[in-house]
Amino acid sequence: MTILAKLDAPPDAVQTAVDYQTYAQQRLEPAIWDYLQSGAGSGATLLKNSAAFNQVPLMPRPLANVAGGDTQLHLFGQTFAHPIVLAPIAYQGLFHTDAERGSAMAAVAQGGQMLVSSLASQTVEAIINAAEKPLWFQLYWQGNRERTLTLVKRVINAGYSAIFFTVDAPVKQASMVLPPHIAAVNLAPALPFNLAANASVVFDGWMRQAPTWDDVQWLRQQISIPLIIKGILHADDALHAMRLGCDGIVVSNHGGRVLDGVPASLTMLPEIAQLTAGKIKVFFDSGITNGQDVYKALHLGADAVLLGRPYVWGLATLGAIGVAHVIKLTRDELEMTMALCGAAQLAHIRVNNRLSDR
Repeated sequence: MTILAKLDAPPDAVQTAVDYQTYAQQRLEPAIWDYLQSGAGSGATLLKNSAAFNQVPLMPRPLANVAGGDTQLHLFGQTFAHPIVLAPIAYQGLFHTDAERGSAMAAVAQGGQMLVSSLASQTVEAIINAAEKPLWFQLYWQGNRERTLTLVKRVINAGYSAIFFTVDAPVKQASMVLPPHIAAVNLAPALPFNLAANASVVFDGWMRQAPTWDDVQWLRQQISIPLIIKGILHADDALHAMRLGCDGIVVSNHGGRVLDGVPASLTMLPEIAQLTAGKIKVFFDSGITNGQDVYKALHLGADAVLLGRPYVWGLATLGAIGVAHVIKLTRDELEMTMALCGAAQLAHIRVNNRLSDR
């Protein structure tokens, strides 16, 4: 298979983020493409995530006066031009030499925000310096409290203004052999398991080093910046995070990459959003591919959404410019959907669809 060269400008044929898929696949090694696109197990949850959006109808509201509308959003003391946050995608150096720095620059240039992965292939300092604005950081538990706090202090000192603590992936099932020049450069080597004879790698290895609710409570006490728990599907877990003083949750099944067979994130969003209404911020993740998807997630109760694979398609095609183009296309689709559904601001999306506004 011939790997095509990266492009310098968006192709004329690209009209939606999904249009970047073919261009990205042509520019990545097959193993890297499979790593990006794959889901856990048979991929059933991956398919559910996409199918769930098709079950949510849009209600047109013609003749509404939406002149002067906008998609502006205020979160954690920052103002954004739109509710589209770049999800924490690992090892972005696999896809383009711009890597995380390029994605961060694109997010900020488009008036948005990026969640930088613990598994970033560039240093957290280099990434935030490229953005020239505070970013958010996605935290994986580092095996114990001491190592985790060391990482958290480093990113806070670098200027990151919120911590998104991913709790749904203690056992890694989607992996690939990384090329020599790609690594999780911000992390210390993993702790060894030191398993006894006949011990379980899962229960006595992975899960012994995995976080618990006690660790969430401890982490909340260690930091003063916003703490958001990522990877919530059960309503009781959302309420528990709220009781522990967390500032938000991300309703997510990890893009279908961890446990196959779980519900689509979108189907769990309405109940969680109702139970936590007005008390904590609710982010949505898993399956967003266009602006209509963004609208539907906001309609069902999300305050903002995480965009994942689509922006990496843009990154793989032409670096930071591709990421910026994907964000713009997605925002344009959101604005068009809002206009046709009679919503001039984000808050109107739920009101116009007979959902309570928070």
